[in-house]
Amino acid sequence: MKRDSNIFLRVIKWLYPGMRVKRWLILFAFAVLLTTFGMARFLIEVSFLNRAICILAIMVGVFLGILGLRNMLGSFIAVFLPQGEKELVDIIYRKRYLEKGPRIVAIGGGTGLSVLLQGLKEYTSNTSAIVTVADDGGSSGRLRQQFDILPPGDIRNCLVALADAPSLMQELFQFRFDSSSELSGHSFGNLFITVMTKLTGDFEKAVKESSRVLAIRGQVIPSTLNNVSLGARYKDGSTIEGEAAIPKSKRPIARVFLKPQEACATPDALKAITEAQVIILGPGSLYTSIIPNLLIKELERAIAASSALKIYICNVMTQAGETEGYSAFDHIQAIIEHSSPKIIDSCIVNSAKIPKELLEKYSFENSYPVNVDLQKLRQAGYRVIEDDIVNVKDYVRHDSAKLARIVMGLVQENF
Repeated sequence: MKRDSNIFLRVIKWLYPGMRVKRWLILFAFAVLLTTFGMARFLIEVSFLNRAICILAIMVGVFLGILGLRNMLGSFIAVFLPQGEKELVDIIYRKRYLEKGPRIVAIGGGTGLSVLLQGLKEYTSNTSAIVTVADDGGSSGRLRQQFDILPPGDIRNCLVALADAPSLMQELFQFRFDSSSELSGHSFGNLFITVMTKLTGDFEKAVKESSRVLAIRGQVIPSTLNNVSLGARYKDGSTIEGEAAIPKSKRPIARVFLKPQEACATPDALKAITEAQVIILGPGSLYTSIIPNLLIKELERAIAASSALKIYICNVMTQAGETEGYSAFDHIQAIIEHSSPKIIDSCIVNSAKIPKELLEKYSFENSYPVNVDLQKLRQAGYRVIEDDIVNVKDYVRHDSAKLARIVMGLVQENF
């Protein structure tokens, strides 16, 4: 009885003054009565004039019913969507369109992966970003050391890239405290994920809760929940540990390795790879963002066994301390040497010219355009897609929209 009373009270609340529902509800009820009356009289009337009046009553009733229902729903919607019905239609259409998009797995870390995700989210909400957790520099490194958590920085960048939340919320997550604060160098998003990890007791849960806050289109998955560190062996035989320290020595890298070596892949990452139609490696730092994920043997085996289209997005510029003098083929060869020949079947490379002033700027950092050795790549059996994939303003960066269009073009060709 009490439950019935509560239901009745909740219904009555819709009739309170100021709800902007009552008038349209009354109009809709009147329209139903008018339509019903018109139909009932139409069935028993004989004269042409009376039947015409009944038809008119039915038409007026239907019109008023549509008007009342439309405005009543509009009152409900306006509470959540201030711009009204048109925006709701756009949101529903976009959501349904994106839900039908291809299942894409993007693997990497750093800035490069987040750039790709920004473009992909306009075509599909079925994107899974598998992100390295070997970072030990900057804000992530400090939080990792102080709070014994996995590094949140690359995860944060990917969450923001896939976010469907208002731009202010995205800016909040990327906000970085300046040197005048005790939080100098930390971003709000890193601190948020750290607090969520402490509250939930689980880094993976913290990432999922952060995903809900930002209403992301897809999912962001740490490649492992093990506390791994990245090390490198250089061609001169020396070794070093620490992801941030690897490129600083400026020595040619022979191999990179994880400690512990037997890190376990997250179940969500393995599931995403198994279900993927497209698997993308890169763009991003070759030895410190892409390859660390492939050193997790479960992930490497899952990718190799997948029948998905496997694409490598090659860097546009070489990276000092990692890939100096590397061609596109050298990038792929390094990936294969750390994993399996079945990891890549297609490669996207840049064909656009880089402005002279930017080339000069990058040369001071010992960074130059990656040479695209087409013949060598094709002889090795890779499909090569040459295109303009850069955004050249103050820096040479991959263009998210251009990359996404190329990827979706490959999807349409193959599925």
